[in-house]
Amino acid sequence: MAGARIAHATLKGPSVIKEILIGVTLGIAAGSVWKMHHWNEQRRVRAFYDLLDKGEITVVAAEE
Repeated sequence: MAGARIAHATLKGPSVIKEILIGVTLGIAAGSVWKMHHWNEQRRVRAFYDLLDKGEITVVAAEE
């Protein structure tokens, strides 16, 4: 009279250590992307001001 035993997966609660590690990993990844973007912007601004100081470019519109 014993019914068929069905193996059910037991759900465990969230692992605190695992969630901390995932959060730290995602934070470092996002921070790295932001930092690379910031460095690229800095390089572009620095190049613009170098060209401006050399006189190769101007921000004043040429009169015709």
